[in-house]
Amino acid sequence: NIICSIVFGDRFDYEDKKFLALIDWIEENNRLQVSIQTQLYNFFPSVMDYLPGPHQKLIKNFQKVDEFTTGIIKEHQKTLDPSCPRDFIDAFLNKMEQEKGNDHSKFTVETLSRTTLDLFLAGTGTTSTTLRFAILILHKYPEIVG
Repeated sequence: NIICSIVFGDRFDYEDKKFLALIDWIEENNRLQVSIQTQLYNFFPSVMDYLPGPHQKLIKNFQKVDEFTTGIIKEHQKTLDPSCPRDFIDAFLNKMEQEKGNDHSKFTVETLSRTTLDLFLAGTGTTSTTLRFAILILHKYPEIVG
């Protein structure tokens, strides 16, 4: 939720169905990434697009996560106050407006969507993994706690 407040400008309730679905999609994708089909997809995407397997579910989950972030970006575009940025998305949208006449600008909605997703995934993935390992270590070596 700390990452959410920085990136999205809002915290989600821990019972929020959309937020829980987002976490489920991300966790499922983490499990699916180790499958041989997914690894083959990374090397032969045009062939693997036509074959069934867990990589198809991974792609669908990624599309759902992308739709989630794109929806938040669209909402931010509607409610943007350039003089008072609420979060990373607003700051990026302000920069997009400044770069409007520059044809070579990298500040696009697509870049914003990918960067937002990268920040969210990096922040949630590494933090939760670190906490899990810390708890496992404390469980295995209880003498550390004392």
